[in-house]
Amino acid sequence: MQTISQPLTNASSLKTSVTVMKSGVTKAEIDHALKTWGNNLVAISKAKRAGSDFKKVAETAILNTYFYQNGPVLFKPTLASKKTFRTTYEGALSYFIGGNTQYEEDRGFALNPWESVEFEIAGMILGENHGIVMGNKHLKDNSGKITIANFTMGFVKDENDQLRINLHHSSLPYQTT
Repeated sequence: MQTISQPLTNASSLKTSVTVMKSGVTKAEIDHALKTWGNNLVAISKAKRAGSDFKKVAETAILNTYFYQNGPVLFKPTLASKKTFRTTYEGALSYFIGGNTQYEEDRGFALNPWESVEFEIAGMILGENHGIVMGNKHLKDNSGKITIANFTMGFVKDENDQLRINLHHSSLPYQTT
């Protein structure tokens, strides 16, 4: 087992650790998967603003990044409180674009005017066929406002050796009242 530590970009007293259980999933693959997820979120947002078929963009993004068609997915979206967990493709699609009467609170998280997503990694665990990553995601909208959400994502390799999300927990940082 190998552990690699490096300072976080916004918290010099904290360290990012990467624990490698065996050879297999790499940090570069996880970084690429996170970048793909962020690019997909922005693509859905931009398709909505352009009047394009944002539903098709969202469907393709979910099918290409999540594990729903291959096995179970545990998804806890950032802003879900009534139907908190989205273990189905339909639940995930509703969270991203809204419009599903089974999930009335969904307004379409991906339809916000997102311009970019950056990840600040606190740590990773890498295994033969899986990887887990935790940290903060910084979502910037078209006015320059940044929303920070805490996240944990788990990835597994599919039959084509591509990483797919099978665990996604996201929440807003704790705030005192």
